[in-house]
Amino acid sequence: MRLQLSPEMEAFRDEMRTFFTTQVPQEIRDTIAARRHLTREQYVHAQQVLNAAGLAVPHWPVEWGGKDWTPLQRHIWREEMQLASVPEPLAFNTSMIGPVIAAFGDQEQKERFLARTAALDIWWCQGFSEPDAGSDLASLRTTAVRDGDEWVVNGQKTWTTLGQYADWIFCLVRTDPTAEKKQRGISMLVFPMDTPGVTLRPIQLIDGGHEVNEVFFEDVRVPAENLIGEENRGWDYAKFLLGNERVGIARVGATKKLIAQAKEFAREISSGGRPLSEDPRTTARIAELENELMALELTALRVVANSADGKPHPASSVLKLRGSELQQAATELIVDLAGPLSLASFADGGSQVPDWARVATPEYLNYRKVSIYGGSNEVQRTIIAGTILGL
Repeated sequence: MRLQLSPEMEAFRDEMRTFFTTQVPQEIRDTIAARRHLTREQYVHAQQVLNAAGLAVPHWPVEWGGKDWTPLQRHIWREEMQLASVPEPLAFNTSMIGPVIAAFGDQEQKERFLARTAALDIWWCQGFSEPDAGSDLASLRTTAVRDGDEWVVNGQKTWTTLGQYADWIFCLVRTDPTAEKKQRGISMLVFPMDTPGVTLRPIQLIDGGHEVNEVFFEDVRVPAENLIGEENRGWDYAKFLLGNERVGIARVGATKKLIAQAKEFAREISSGGRPLSEDPRTTARIAELENELMALELTALRVVANSADGKPHPASSVLKLRGSELQQAATELIVDLAGPLSLASFADGGSQVPDWARVATPEYLNYRKVSIYGGSNEVQRTIIAGTILGL
């Protein structure tokens, strides 16, 4: 089964495909295709190429660089980008704080931040999770106390992805500890990462990489005008932000690319004198993944088509839940195809081990996180039960 596009959408898809495969440097695309980490400079360069062509933030309001596209066009844009191994515009900028400022920020904040956010002239990081408040985000303890024209912030955040590259942080803080409901006493502040009192400490992951960090705040003074929206309304903005994050988190195109690569790898590896691509169990497993991915893609189209006034559909939780599971299943498939070769990243496997097998296990381990960030899958099931099924 394949989706049939109209002639107009076929032409749009071809336009996107041509741009992504010709205008983004091959070196950057090769790095993504080989599932290696990009440098900060590569991230910035790729996004600035997209932004210069008006393709970095098509889902934003038109006055701030967006496109008046249909949900299907946005889906094609994202999928073709992933299929071409182009790094997606930094989610912290384009899918998280950017839409929040566009929707809830004042005019001065929009003019101050949005153009620079789209161009990645400001690199944002997310200050949400805490050591004792991850999926239970409303239990956060970082405080902000008003002192004249400033807020004084104290506390700690963790799992701050790519915080080592960030210029600014958007941070949830508790501004009313006496609120009857803990969600009602939270606000959102933004401030530079080099503000006095901000300390960043790297967290080394199981694959040896440095992708996340701890961030500590000690009497950090933040100007009052850096409050986004209204005081004590930060929980509403966080839900809006996370809904936007979950729509893109399904990563249908990226998983398609991974499964296509798995087919190639299956032709390279032999078992019992024949390639794994001829093994019935392997081919059945790949076919099942492709079928599940098609169902997810159709769900993604329904979600974006039914999003009203820029607000994500509640079914975005379904995308997050199932999309993360399929991403994990695809990385597990590649580890199984590599077999013993997948251990080469942790030992001297010799020069005969292909690069894809060397990164298979580290990527598999790293992808355990996708069912946790953006709201853990257990939380998504609760949201689905309440908002969709009415249980």
